[in-house]
Amino acid sequence: MEMTTADAKRAAAALRADLAQAGARPLSHGRSLEIVAHQLGYRDWNTAAAALGDPADSGAGHPVPVLRIQDDRLAREFYLDYLGCTVEWEHRFEPGMPLYLRLRRDRMVIDLSGHHGDGVPGSVVWVPVADIGALHRELSANPYPRIRPGVDKEAPGGPTLAVTDPFANTIRFCEPTG
Repeated sequence: MEMTTADAKRAAAALRADLAQAGARPLSHGRSLEIVAHQLGYRDWNTAAAALGDPADSGAGHPVPVLRIQDDRLAREFYLDYLGCTVEWEHRFEPGMPLYLRLRRDRMVIDLSGHHGDGVPGSVVWVPVADIGALHRELSANPYPRIRPGVDKEAPGGPTLAVTDPFANTIRFCEPTG
C-alpha cells in the first residue's frame, strides 16, 4: 500500500494520542508531523507532504505523463540504465510496430511511446524528490555519456536537477522547499 499525506497525518494524530495516553509531555500537531516525516525518511513535513501527495477527491489517480520516443535502444539506455527506472509493462501491437512502455522509479511513473501522436518531443515533467543531493550523487556515479547534470539550488520551488533524454524531453527532479 502506498502512503499518502492523509495516512501520514493519521499517523501523527495516533502518535500524539499514544503519547498523551502514556502520560508524556504534550506534543504539538506540527511537531508530530515533523516526527512522522523523519520516520518516513524525509527532511521535514513540507518535503514529505510534497512527495507523498493525496489522491484526488474525485477518486482519480495520479496522472501519468506520456513522453514521445523515437528509438527503443536509446530510451532503454537513458531511462533504465542511467535513471534506474524499471519496466512495469510494455506493448507492441505486433512485431515491428512502435513500442509503448510504462516505467517506474520509486513513486515516479512515466509512459514512453513510439506512436506518432502520443506525447510531444520536448515535453517537461516535474518530479518531487526527498533528497536531491542523494539523487545527484547516484546519477553522477552512473555516468551517462550525453549529459552531466548539476543541481540548480536557486530554482523556483527548490533545488532542481534537470536531465534531458535523447528525444529532448526534460525531467526536472526537485526537492520542494516550504
